[in-house]
Amino acid sequence: MQIWVGLGNPGAQYAMHRHNVGFMAVDAIAEIHNFEPPKKAFHGWAQQGRIGSTRILLLKPATFMNDSGRAVRAAMDFFKREPGDVVAFHDELDLAPFKVKVKTGGGTAGHNGLRSLDAHIGSDFRRVRIGIGHPGHKDRVTGHVLGNYAKAETDDLSDMLAAIAAEADWLAKGDDARFMNEVALRLQD
Repeated sequence: MQIWVGLGNPGAQYAMHRHNVGFMAVDAIAEIHNFEPPKKAFHGWAQQGRIGSTRILLLKPATFMNDSGRAVRAAMDFFKREPGDVVAFHDELDLAPFKVKVKTGGGTAGHNGLRSLDAHIGSDFRRVRIGIGHPGHKDRVTGHVLGNYAKAETDDLSDMLAAIAAEADWLAKGDDARFMNEVALRLQD
């Protein structure tokens, strides 16, 4: 069992925020791979399913971004999983919009969701970093991160989420390089 957590804030008013792209990614995976309907569990919404032969728990914490780690810790304790079994999908300022990179471990780069995960489970989890781009000046970061995707970006956003979901099998198998490559190839067209 792997635990794939989408980082975001609960509530309709946050649904299209760049900060919620982690929620969007796990929703796309659940839809493409026919996961069971979400149930309230682990301080959030959880869905179980399979990608290939791998059992996956998709988790969207309802704790707000700053306390996401509490939900992940609860799921890890229940399923007796280690940080290496966790994959976090999150927005990344330091990546160009709609670029997708995976890494294991690392710092939090000021991301409150990652900071909470780090505090509750340590830093040795995998991260699917979803680029939202930097607005150019640090004074504009909060508005950018907590702003909605623009109408002009919705096609690119949909394509990227579809690519992540379609290539999730590579992520489940632990082949992060192949996952990144296949997502990038899908987005070249």
